[in-house]
Amino acid sequence: MNVKRLFDLLFSTLGLLVLSPLFLIISLCVFFDAGRPIIFKQKRVGKDYSFFILYKFRSMDAHRLDDGPACSNRDDKRVTKTGKYLRKYKLDEIPQLFNVLKGDMSLVGPRPEVEKFVNYYSNIFKEILTIKPGLTDLASIKFRNESFLLLDNKSIDIEKHYLAQILPKKLEYNKEYLERHGFFYDIGLIFKTIYTVIFKSKPE
Repeated sequence: MNVKRLFDLLFSTLGLLVLSPLFLIISLCVFFDAGRPIIFKQKRVGKDYSFFILYKFRSMDAHRLDDGPACSNRDDKRVTKTGKYLRKYKLDEIPQLFNVLKGDMSLVGPRPEVEKFVNYYSNIFKEILTIKPGLTDLASIKFRNESFLLLDNKSIDIEKHYLAQILPKKLEYNKEYLERHGFFYDIGLIFKTIYTVIFKSKPE
């Protein structure tokens, strides 16, 4: 077992234990605001093009999940009241600690995308997906207010805008991470992510 996997196991387990009260609170908020299911599950592409099921706290209306694009902005009518706050502070992504524990993901690594986005830039993703996707990475920090960038875009086709304008830039940051990643670099990104989520999130 390498150092990165040991680190992932240790801190995902610790995170799940420490955050267990928050899990309960968020689960209750999601349930009373929007009913079941509490957890949203979606197929994503992992290391070496293997598929896995990614977990999130559900932040959208369960009956409207397929009524729009695979990416969304802050004006997306599918997002619930609770979901807005979960997304703002990235709390909807806490269940991905289970993905880390299972070995589908790492704490730090390129954010996993849906299959159709991966296929659109398949040549680049062949390089990116030589490592596990992660909870956070350089692109996550740089695009911390992605939903606002999509909101500012006046195009009707949000998905097309994401593929043409945002995802290519993310992939450049992914490539940079591939060149620089290591234990201490990953630790730095974790602290930067925490700081960014708390202090740099754009207000509602």
